[in-house]
Amino acid sequence: MKSLWDEKEAARQGEHPLDQRVYATRLIGQEADLVLHGGGNTSVKTEIVNIFGEKEDVLYVTGSGLDLAAIDRSGFSPVRLEALERLINLDELSDSEMVRTTRSSMLDASAPNPSVEAILHAFIPFKYVDHTHADAVVTITNTEKGMERIGQIYGDRMFIVPYVMPGFLLAKEVYEMTRDINWEQVEGMILLNHGVITFGNDARTAYMRMIQIVTVAEDYLEKRAMVEAPGGDETPDEDLYELARLRRAVSETRGVPVLAATATDPLALYFSRHLNLEELAGRGPLTPDHVTRTKRTPLIVDGPAEEALERFVEEYREYFDRNTDGTLTCLDPAPRWAVWPGHGVVSFGRTPEESRVIADIAQHTVRAILQGEGLGGWQPLSEDHVFDVEYWELQRAKLALGGSPLPFDGKVAVVTGGASGIGRACVEVLSEQGAAVAAIDLNPDVEGIFEGDGLCGLVGDISDPEDVRGAIDAIVRRFGGLDILVSNAGIFPASETIDEMRPEVWRRSLDVNLTGHQLVLQACIPYLELGIEPAVVVVGSKNVPAPGQGAAAYSVAKAGLTQLARVAALELGPRGIRVNVVHPDHVFDTGIWTPEMLEDRAEHYGMTVDEYRTRNILKVEVGARDVAELVCVMAGRVFSRTTGAQVPIDGGNDRVI
Repeated sequence: MKSLWDEKEAARQGEHPLDQRVYATRLIGQEADLVLHGGGNTSVKTEIVNIFGEKEDVLYVTGSGLDLAAIDRSGFSPVRLEALERLINLDELSDSEMVRTTRSSMLDASAPNPSVEAILHAFIPFKYVDHTHADAVVTITNTEKGMERIGQIYGDRMFIVPYVMPGFLLAKEVYEMTRDINWEQVEGMILLNHGVITFGNDARTAYMRMIQIVTVAEDYLEKRAMVEAPGGDETPDEDLYELARLRRAVSETRGVPVLAATATDPLALYFSRHLNLEELAGRGPLTPDHVTRTKRTPLIVDGPAEEALERFVEEYREYFDRNTDGTLTCLDPAPRWAVWPGHGVVSFGRTPEESRVIADIAQHTVRAILQGEGLGGWQPLSEDHVFDVEYWELQRAKLALGGSPLPFDGKVAVVTGGASGIGRACVEVLSEQGAAVAAIDLNPDVEGIFEGDGLCGLVGDISDPEDVRGAIDAIVRRFGGLDILVSNAGIFPASETIDEMRPEVWRRSLDVNLTGHQLVLQACIPYLELGIEPAVVVVGSKNVPAPGQGAAAYSVAKAGLTQLARVAALELGPRGIRVNVVHPDHVFDTGIWTPEMLEDRAEHYGMTVDEYRTRNILKVEVGARDVAELVCVMAGRVFSRTTGAQVPIDGGNDRVI
């Protein structure tokens, strides 16, 4: 493991102990093999002057569940050191009492809850303390004779602690075990099945010790348990319809929509094809800290999705019944990740971020399992200990930090014509409301406009059947299914009367404004049928109920599109798919309305440009975002009992009314 410490950068952070603590903590957080998504914790002991001018010893410790890679000063909770040191002398301390007491001992009531390891940090007699869940170290401890191996690797330089439940119990155990040791003679502690602690009287020493200790473990694994996926055909099996079916089944079991992201890298494929897959994957997680995000084991998709999931749910409930004390309520039994033989590893998340977090943990877990097996046998923590962490109220509290759910969390949407105008606004609003969104557009810039965990841009011509099929398959491949189609792409041909209409103008308008929508709908229907509360919103036009002269090519195509939507509502309603139409008019912040065109049309009507912009009954301007917000309403729960509707958004038009 390479050190990221930079003396010049460290100096730029400032000399205050907390600034140095922040810097070193961020370095730890940047290394996924040390901590993953809210794991690990660090601290620094220092002296402050309180409001009364009195000096107090304080422990600044990371807030529970915070991302170490992005932490700043506000992410550290200042707790009176004396109070924490007194707690360690108690014989017993409940979780609720520990939280209440540590919070009451904080100097800043607005700071986050201190890490559950605050008491442990407090009595370690060094200024800086670092605690990680280093993959390499935990992997070695998760093997047969793991404790013996750790002793051989580190000798007397590390103090070894058998697994104990985190929090007060761990702190008490370590306190009793270290009463008579000379702390200056050890560089840190190995917590079996849990992690590594290093310390020092400056931030660099504690950090460098962590890097060195973990590097030794990594070297050990590299020499004895290097995992390389075999060469040959690395092409994954693919069944996108079964993937969508699996996603729907998991969503129904969990009670909320989820995304399904599939990893098909060589290691994931190798693991998915392992001869002993079910037994190996069923032994337990890399570290119990992961269990609240991933559950103890993955789903093994060794047959039809619904049947595999039914077995998983039954086994989870049996696991709960074996370990509950009778006072607990069983959590939802849905898996958080799955291994699909020949296909790869699938991660299920309520949001793109959760899906990514679970995918990261699954990737690290797969590697650790294979390394552990190569080192003599993967033997993680027993299920009763894992259960205790999964149902530990303090661990589950970490997951409550994400805030309230959004309306479209877990939903997958596709927007055609998404690079600009109404389409782009639809992508943005759907994303803001939680959906994972793909934009399809002929404009190659769409790929750069939309990128991120829950966004993607795909170049494609909706009038080309191959482009359409390829794009829709790519969306399902990335997010696991499809729930919302916003059929928006369109062109506005130059004004031509019927008698002067050029054949190519007529054909192109019908190809894009009508046939293209039919092709997209046709490609989406099989996936929408497997979606969660599926909905189609077609972007029509005021020209359908109120056509204008010189716009036959556009108006006829949009009228045909509206009729297509009406028939689709009839055909797809029995299959659970809603189809509704929105009819915008004079949406001026789109590409077709150039300043020159606005001035020309305003002059034609004897108006100023501002007057022309509000040329409707309500005297309001309609923007692309206004249309997008209505589209989202029609795709959401408000319209959950409506199909076949046509809703104008035009500020009021006397010809339409």
